[in-house]
Amino acid sequence: MKVTLLNFTPHPEKTVAMAARLCYSDSTIEALEDKVKGLSCEKFLGKILKMGHTSVLEHASFTFGIEGISRAASHQLVRHRLASYSQQSQRYVKFSAPEYVTPETIGRDAKRKKRFEDAVNSVYRLYQDLVDEGVPAEDARFILPNAACTKIIVTMNARELLHFFRLRCCERAQWEIRDMATEMLRLVKNTAPFIFKDAGPSCVPGKCGEGEMTCGRPKEIREKFRAL
Repeated sequence: MKVTLLNFTPHPEKTVAMAARLCYSDSTIEALEDKVKGLSCEKFLGKILKMGHTSVLEHASFTFGIEGISRAASHQLVRHRLASYSQQSQRYVKFSAPEYVTPETIGRDAKRKKRFEDAVNSVYRLYQDLVDEGVPAEDARFILPNAACTKIIVTMNARELLHFFRLRCCERAQWEIRDMATEMLRLVKNTAPFIFKDAGPSCVPGKCGEGEMTCGRPKEIREKFRAL
Protein backbone atom coordinates (compact mmCIF):
# COMPACT_ATOMS: atom_id res chain seq x y z
CA MET A 1 0.00 0.00 0.00
CA LYS A 2 1.21 3.49 -0.84
CA VAL A 3 -0.54 6.68 0.29
CA THR A 4 0.58 10.09 -0.98
CA LEU A 5 -0.73 13.54 -0.05
CA LEU A 6 -0.99 15.04 -3.53
CA ASN A 7 -2.39 18.44 -2.69
CA PHE A 8 -4.09 20.46 0.03
CA THR A 9 -5.53 23.90 0.70
CA PRO A 10 -2.59 26.28 1.20
CA HIS A 11 -2.26 27.34 4.85
CA PRO A 12 -5.27 25.21 5.87
CA GLU A 13 -5.46 26.42 9.48
CA LYS A 14 -5.24 30.07 8.43
CA THR A 15 -8.01 29.50 5.86
CA VAL A 16 -10.24 27.88 8.47
CA ALA A 17 -9.50 30.70 10.94
CA MET A 18 -10.44 33.31 8.32
CA ALA A 19 -13.72 31.53 7.61
CA ALA A 20 -14.52 31.37 11.32
CA ARG A 21 -13.53 35.00 11.91
CA LEU A 22 -15.69 36.18 9.02
CA CYS A 23 -18.81 34.83 10.69
CA TYR A 24 -18.33 37.32 13.55
CA SER A 25 -16.80 40.29 11.71
CA ASP A 26 -17.96 43.19 9.54
CA SER A 27 -14.50 43.46 7.94
CA THR A 28 -13.75 43.14 4.25
CA ILE A 29 -11.98 39.96 3.20
CA GLU A 30 -8.72 41.89 2.70
CA ALA A 31 -8.93 43.48 6.15
CA LEU A 32 -9.92 40.16 7.63
CA GLU A 33 -6.75 38.55 6.33
CA ASP A 34 -4.69 41.21 8.11
CA LYS A 35 -6.59 40.60 11.34
CA VAL A 36 -5.99 36.87 11.15
CA LYS A 37 -2.24 37.49 10.86
CA GLY A 38 -2.27 38.78 14.40
CA LEU A 39 -4.32 35.94 15.79
CA SER A 40 -3.14 32.85 17.55
CA CYS A 41 -4.75 30.32 15.21
CA GLU A 42 -4.55 27.59 17.80
CA LYS A 43 -6.25 29.65 20.50
CA PHE A 44 -8.92 31.03 18.17
CA LEU A 45 -9.64 27.73 16.41
CA GLY A 46 -9.68 25.90 19.72
CA LYS A 47 -12.41 28.24 20.96
CA ILE A 48 -14.42 27.99 17.73
CA LEU A 49 -14.23 24.20 17.49
CA LYS A 50 -15.09 23.80 21.17
CA MET A 51 -18.29 25.71 20.40
CA GLY A 52 -19.10 23.06 17.78
CA HIS A 53 -18.64 25.43 14.85
CA THR A 54 -17.07 22.69 12.76
CA SER A 55 -18.53 23.73 9.39
CA VAL A 56 -15.56 26.09 8.92
CA LEU A 57 -13.32 23.01 8.62
CA GLU A 58 -14.93 22.30 5.26
CA HIS A 59 -12.87 25.11 3.70
CA ALA A 60 -9.69 23.04 4.00
CA SER A 61 -9.41 20.12 1.58
CA PHE A 62 -6.84 17.36 1.16
CA THR A 63 -6.22 15.15 -1.89
CA PHE A 64 -4.61 11.72 -1.58
CA GLY A 65 -3.26 9.27 -4.12
CA ILE A 66 -3.75 5.70 -2.90
CA GLU A 67 -2.47 2.56 -4.61
CA GLY A 68 -1.90 -1.06 -3.73
CA ILE A 69 -5.15 -1.46 -1.83
CA SER A 70 -7.69 -4.16 -2.61
CA ARG A 71 -11.11 -3.68 -4.13
CA ALA A 72 -12.44 -4.93 -0.78
CA ALA A 73 -10.88 -1.86 0.87
CA SER A 74 -11.92 0.62 -1.82
CA HIS A 75 -15.54 -0.53 -1.55
CA GLN A 76 -15.45 0.48 2.12
CA LEU A 77 -13.72 3.78 1.34
CA VAL A 78 -16.26 5.03 -1.21
CA ARG A 79 -19.08 4.56 1.29
CA HIS A 80 -17.90 7.87 2.77
CA ARG A 81 -20.11 10.02 0.58
CA LEU A 82 -18.82 13.51 1.47
CA ALA A 83 -15.71 13.06 -0.65
CA SER A 84 -14.62 12.96 -4.28
CA TYR A 85 -13.21 9.81 -5.86
CA SER A 86 -11.51 8.89 -9.14
CA GLN A 87 -10.73 5.18 -9.33
CA GLN A 88 -8.85 3.07 -11.85
CA SER A 89 -11.46 1.42 -14.05
CA GLN A 90 -11.59 -2.35 -14.50
CA ARG A 91 -13.80 -1.66 -17.49
CA TYR A 92 -11.25 0.31 -19.52
CA VAL A 93 -7.94 -0.90 -18.05
CA LYS A 94 -6.76 -4.39 -19.00
CA PHE A 95 -4.61 -6.17 -16.43
CA SER A 96 -1.75 -8.17 -17.94
CA ALA A 97 -0.24 -9.36 -14.65
CA PRO A 98 -1.80 -10.41 -11.32
CA GLU A 99 -1.85 -7.65 -8.71
CA TYR A 100 -3.58 -8.51 -5.47
CA VAL A 101 -3.50 -8.12 -1.69
CA THR A 102 -2.86 -11.13 0.54
CA PRO A 103 -4.28 -10.81 4.08
CA GLU A 104 -1.78 -11.51 6.85
CA THR A 105 -3.96 -14.28 8.28
CA ILE A 106 -3.45 -16.11 4.99
CA GLY A 107 0.09 -15.01 4.17
CA ARG A 108 1.68 -16.06 7.46
CA ASP A 109 0.92 -19.73 6.84
CA ALA A 110 2.95 -21.10 3.91
CA LYS A 111 0.48 -23.78 2.83
CA ARG A 112 -2.51 -21.50 3.15
CA LYS A 113 -0.70 -18.74 1.27
CA LYS A 114 0.13 -21.10 -1.60
CA ARG A 115 -3.49 -22.26 -1.90
CA PHE A 116 -4.63 -18.63 -1.93
CA GLU A 117 -2.05 -17.57 -4.51
CA ASP A 118 -2.75 -20.57 -6.72
CA ALA A 119 -6.47 -19.76 -6.71
CA VAL A 120 -6.01 -16.05 -7.42
CA ASN A 121 -3.41 -16.64 -10.14
CA SER A 122 -5.76 -19.16 -11.74
CA VAL A 123 -8.49 -16.51 -11.82
CA TYR A 124 -6.13 -14.01 -13.46
CA ARG A 125 -5.12 -16.61 -16.07
CA LEU A 126 -8.77 -17.15 -16.92
CA TYR A 127 -9.26 -13.37 -17.08
CA GLN A 128 -6.34 -13.08 -19.54
CA ASP A 129 -7.65 -16.01 -21.62
CA LEU A 130 -11.05 -14.34 -21.88
CA VAL A 131 -9.51 -11.02 -22.97
CA ASP A 132 -7.30 -12.83 -25.52
CA GLU A 133 -10.40 -14.54 -26.90
CA GLY A 134 -11.97 -11.15 -27.55
CA VAL A 135 -14.17 -10.86 -24.47
CA PRO A 136 -14.39 -7.14 -23.54
CA ALA A 137 -12.46 -6.21 -20.40
CA GLU A 138 -15.71 -4.94 -18.90
CA ASP A 139 -17.06 -8.51 -19.05
CA ALA A 140 -13.85 -10.41 -18.28
CA ARG A 141 -13.48 -8.38 -15.07
CA PHE A 142 -16.48 -10.21 -13.58
CA ILE A 143 -14.09 -13.00 -12.61
CA LEU A 144 -11.61 -10.77 -10.76
CA PRO A 145 -11.49 -11.18 -6.95
CA ASN A 146 -11.99 -8.70 -4.11
CA ALA A 147 -8.22 -9.10 -3.55
CA ALA A 148 -7.49 -7.35 -6.88
CA CYS A 149 -5.42 -4.19 -6.41
CA THR A 150 -6.77 -0.80 -7.35
CA LYS A 151 -5.65 2.82 -7.46
CA ILE A 152 -7.77 5.75 -6.36
CA ILE A 153 -7.51 9.52 -5.87
CA VAL A 154 -9.52 10.84 -2.93
CA THR A 155 -10.37 14.38 -1.86
CA MET A 156 -11.95 15.10 1.53
CA ASN A 157 -12.37 18.27 3.55
CA ALA A 158 -11.01 18.45 7.09
CA ARG A 159 -14.41 18.00 8.73
CA GLU A 160 -15.10 14.79 6.84
CA LEU A 161 -11.57 13.56 7.45
CA LEU A 162 -12.05 13.88 11.21
CA HIS A 163 -15.21 11.77 10.90
CA PHE A 164 -13.41 9.29 8.62
CA PHE A 165 -10.51 8.92 11.06
CA ARG A 166 -12.90 8.46 13.97
CA LEU A 167 -14.44 5.43 12.26
CA ARG A 168 -11.59 3.94 10.24
CA CYS A 169 -8.60 4.39 12.57
CA CYS A 170 -10.43 2.43 15.26
CA GLU A 171 -9.25 -1.08 16.09
CA ARG A 172 -12.76 -2.24 15.21
CA ALA A 173 -12.25 -1.16 11.58
CA GLN A 174 -11.12 -3.70 8.98
CA TRP A 175 -7.31 -3.93 9.02
CA GLU A 176 -6.60 -2.71 5.48
CA ILE A 177 -8.69 0.46 5.59
CA ARG A 178 -7.41 1.07 9.14
CA ASP A 179 -3.81 1.00 7.92
CA MET A 180 -4.72 3.32 5.05
CA ALA A 181 -6.59 5.79 7.29
CA THR A 182 -3.73 5.86 9.79
CA GLU A 183 -1.25 6.74 7.05
CA MET A 184 -3.60 9.45 5.73
CA LEU A 185 -3.78 10.92 9.23
CA ARG A 186 0.00 10.86 9.59
CA LEU A 187 0.32 12.88 6.37
CA VAL A 188 -2.27 15.55 7.19
CA LYS A 189 -0.90 16.02 10.71
CA ASN A 190 2.19 17.51 9.10
CA THR A 191 0.18 20.16 7.24
CA ALA A 192 -2.50 21.03 9.82
CA PRO A 193 -1.21 19.85 13.21
CA PHE A 194 -3.72 21.75 15.32
CA ILE A 195 -6.80 20.67 13.38
CA PHE A 196 -5.75 17.02 13.56
CA LYS A 197 -4.01 16.97 16.95
CA ASP A 198 -6.78 14.86 18.54
CA ALA A 199 -7.75 13.05 15.34
CA GLY A 200 -8.10 9.28 15.32
CA PRO A 201 -10.59 6.89 16.91
CA SER A 202 -13.01 8.18 19.53
CA CYS A 203 -10.74 7.14 22.39
CA VAL A 204 -8.09 9.71 21.39
CA PRO A 205 -10.00 12.89 22.38
CA GLY A 206 -12.28 11.18 24.92
CA LYS A 207 -13.91 7.90 25.84
CA CYS A 208 -14.13 4.88 23.59
CA GLY A 209 -17.36 5.00 21.61
CA GLU A 210 -17.53 1.29 20.89
CA GLY A 211 -19.27 0.27 24.13
CA GLU A 212 -19.12 -3.48 24.72
CA MET A 213 -17.21 -3.89 21.46
CA THR A 214 -14.21 -1.91 22.75
CA CYS A 215 -10.73 -3.28 22.14
CA GLY A 216 -9.99 -2.54 25.80
CA ARG A 217 -6.75 -0.70 25.02
CA PRO A 218 -7.72 3.02 24.94
CA LYS A 219 -4.55 4.23 26.65
CA GLU A 220 -2.31 2.38 24.21
CA ILE A 221 -4.30 3.57 21.19
CA ARG A 222 -4.39 7.15 22.48
CA GLU A 223 -0.60 7.21 22.88
CA LYS A 224 -0.13 5.71 19.42
CA PHE A 225 -2.13 8.40 17.64
CA ARG A 226 -0.84 11.33 19.65
CA ALA A 227 2.71 10.25 18.78
CA LEU A 228 1.87 9.75 15.09
